[in-house]
Formats: sequence, C-alpha cells, structure tokens
Amino acid sequence: MTDSAKTRPVYRNIHVTQIVSYRLPPAGIVSILHRISGLLMFVLLPFVVWMLDAGLSSEISYDGFTNVFVAGVAGLPAWLVKLVVLGLLWAYLHHFIAGLRHLWMDATHSVSKAQGHSSALLTLGLSLALTVVLGAKLFGLY
Repeated sequence: MTDSAKTRPVYRNIHVTQIVSYRLPPAGIVSILHRISGLLMFVLLPFVVWMLDAGLSSEISYDGFTNVFVAGVAGLPAWLVKLVVLGLLWAYLHHFIAGLRHLWMDATHSVSKAQGHSSALLTLGLSLALTVVLGAKLFGLY
C-alpha cells in the first residue's frame, strides 16, 4: 500500500450533534427548503381553501375576510394571521421558483456544479426578495 492510500480521508455519516456545524452548499439548502415549502403549503391547504372561499363567496364574506387582517380571528391577533400568510407566500414563491429551476435544469441538461450553485443562489435571492416585497404590501408599508 502506498502512503497516499493510507492518508485518504474516510467519510462517514454525520452524527446528530454535527448537524449544526455541517455546511450545505446552496443547492442542498434549496433542496431542503423546497421540501419544507411543499410540506408547509400542504399543511396550510385548509387555510388556503378558507381564504379562497371567504374571498370569493359574497361581498359580505369578503368584508369578513379582509377584516381578519385588521382585527384578527378566533382570538388570534391580526399580525399573527399576517405572519402565517407571509409564511405561505414564502412557501409558494420558493416552491414555484425552485420548481422552475428544476425544470430549467432538466430541459437544458444543466448539471454542472457551477450552474447548480448559481441557480440555487438565484432561487434563494428571488424568493426572498419577492417575499419581502409582498410582505411589505401585506403589512401595509406601501
């Protein structure tokens, strides 16, 4: 056996205590956030259906729907409802943009490390920037 074979690093599965210090590349972060955003949208689907029903049923239900963002609902303050909607906005935007990223990579066969890195950073930046813009509108900043 040569010296280079003896000094090769051995890679093993990381332990639970090492998760905090483990650094994922941006593509790995986008992948995990894509799964989290999909789960969040699935869990909040009844809330989305309620918002759609309340917003489209009648003028009276629409007034009640918009009042939720001013006065809250069922003991929940309005800022908490807005925060849940902001989380839902982020989940949708991130999931949509990451899905477009995957479609683009599949269609163009872009599988290099550099393209994956740059498209992941673009996905993170776009989803966060659009969430900030729509969140500012949701919280009445403009």
